[in-house]
Amino acid sequence: MFKKITVNQAQVGMYVHKVCGTWLDNPFWTASFALKTASDLKKLQGSTAREVWIDTTRGLDVAAPDAAAAAAAEPATTTAAAAPRADAPLSVQGTAPDFRFKVEAPTSTSDELKRAKRIVKISREAVDEMFNDARMGKLIDTGTAVTLADEIAASVLRNPGALISLVRLKKIDDYTYMHSVAVCAMMVALARQLELPDHEVRDCGLAGLLHDVGKMAIPVEILNKPGRLTESEYSTIQGHPRAGFDLLAQTANVPDVARDVCLHHHERIDGKGYPDALPGDQISLQARMGAICDVYDAITSNRPYKQGWSPVTSLARMTEWTKEGQFDAALFGAFVRCIGIYPIGTLVRLKSERLAVVLDNRKSLLAPIVRVIYSLKSMVYLPPETIDLSLPGIPEAILSSEEEATWGIVDCGRFMAD
Repeated sequence: MFKKITVNQAQVGMYVHKVCGTWLDNPFWTASFALKTASDLKKLQGSTAREVWIDTTRGLDVAAPDAAAAAAAEPATTTAAAAPRADAPLSVQGTAPDFRFKVEAPTSTSDELKRAKRIVKISREAVDEMFNDARMGKLIDTGTAVTLADEIAASVLRNPGALISLVRLKKIDDYTYMHSVAVCAMMVALARQLELPDHEVRDCGLAGLLHDVGKMAIPVEILNKPGRLTESEYSTIQGHPRAGFDLLAQTANVPDVARDVCLHHHERIDGKGYPDALPGDQISLQARMGAICDVYDAITSNRPYKQGWSPVTSLARMTEWTKEGQFDAALFGAFVRCIGIYPIGTLVRLKSERLAVVLDNRKSLLAPIVRVIYSLKSMVYLPPETIDLSLPGIPEAILSSEEEATWGIVDCGRFMAD
């Protein structure tokens, strides 16, 4: 159970789930920590923090008034302060309900791409280290994971499509790590589309970041095999959700929702998924969200065994799979609304027989802002021209989406920045 208290009420033996305020107010390097000694307590009470959330399932609760008075009347002893219960579960119930993301002004795709590139660089290094620790049998550093998920979420909340479009262009060698960043970003975007409260949005982002950590238990030669997997190899791959769950079950301060998404993001609404073949009504909302985000990023990414599909082609295929019973239909509809009919970074063909890249679809799903880059009549690149297709009187319109390879265009993403 979570409880907010003042720092003056804190005692040795309590478990601090979160320090209220900014990271600068936290005198410790980790988001959550036990107050094990008088020195820890003095450090907390001497900081600029004024309030903290404590987890009473992992440490002491605030003493009742009569108990506090009785304790004060007792003579001092040399007995050590009470420690957190040894049998307390490592799990926490999630982000404290009063959590709020910092409100920031929306940004243009071009501006957010500049910030997103920095986030992607940091994320690549942090997730690489985090997953390598998992491969070596070490526990996940939850504080690092939360901080990283918050950075990703902040970018998505400023501009839902910029970072998502950037991580779609990941290198094949980066897939395992950047896939987690992409799913984190899409989980945040989808959770926001569903109007979930901020503390649930945050937990969804962390769940996305950690959902594939079990792949660290899979031999690299199977993960990156360029050809078709054997039946035995596929069975090994199917073991990654359980392996990830087992790792997270040993890791402190991982929200239960993250463990659930890790274990069940390959379940299907029709009950044909794995590892537990759960029917749709037994799959949590967050695991159903994770299934959609995981597959979308997988099929839009280049892999050792196949070229990624365009966003529009991927959404069309997923629409078919939804009808066949793989995904939750209502959630998939919400996912399309937040990603867009023409997601950012999509190559489209205009009425004027020019190719353009979608820059922003927040104003209109069918008539986004695009950047014209290529003439199909002359077969030459054009000086980039930005057009808002939703404005009145604009003679242009999208005829279709196009595959980059069809026209020999490499990396549409390079045309998105100013």
